[in-house]
Amino acid sequence: MLTIEEVRHDRGVDWFEEHIEPKEREAYQLILVTYGRCVYWLDGDKQIMEKGELLLIPPGTRYYGKSVPTVLHTKYVVRFAWHAASEVLPLLAPSVPWRQTPGCYELVVERLKQMAEQWQERSDYYRLMAGAQLTEILVYLSREADRGRLPDRKRRMAESMKQYIQSHYREAVNKSCLAEAVGITPNYAASLFRTVTGQTISDYVHRQRMKTAIYMLTDSLLTIHEIAEYVGYNDPSYFHRVFKRITGATPSAYLQERPPAP
Repeated sequence: MLTIEEVRHDRGVDWFEEHIEPKEREAYQLILVTYGRCVYWLDGDKQIMEKGELLLIPPGTRYYGKSVPTVLHTKYVVRFAWHAASEVLPLLAPSVPWRQTPGCYELVVERLKQMAEQWQERSDYYRLMAGAQLTEILVYLSREADRGRLPDRKRRMAESMKQYIQSHYREAVNKSCLAEAVGITPNYAASLFRTVTGQTISDYVHRQRMKTAIYMLTDSLLTIHEIAEYVGYNDPSYFHRVFKRITGATPSAYLQERPPAP
């Protein structure tokens, strides 16, 4: 059983955290840096954390962390306890910290953002929902850990495919496009992309489109139909279905957040 004790989204340049003596209820710390850099000392070992890096600190580790002077950083921090009644995630078994740049970074960021929102809003069953989201994160990370680090060449190809999608998401992107962009076969492109990111090419394209759609729904004067067309959907009803599936809300709900017209 998983118990979440705290979810934070830290921002700033002046930050310090210390954990020297074991607490009554020892907990794991999961940290993901989303911007800038910060420093952790883990049992005396200095770790400079950069954007995109994840750190899992096991119970009993003496640590402290601080900002890099004059450098802004943002990160998500989750403190949780794991009470394994049956299946144990191998990722949580070692007694030493685990540091990684996860291939499923975007997916992890999305789940952590949702967890932070759950924790802040404290809606009904928010702890249960946040626990489910953290469990999903830990499963994806465990799969990466079990698989071992991919060769740099494969990671670079996956990053190139992600960058291609981020530049062409409004177009009809598929495995053939990506295969041609990185010089591999279409089926291998699809398999490699899913292995590294934890998402299919189609899912990744839809999520990139939804990021732009959310921004335009809250910060532009365009209609939902116009936004749907702009991000690549000719069928407004299909845009609504994909939007609801990914965000959990309707496009109309985001229109409420638009500032009043002058």
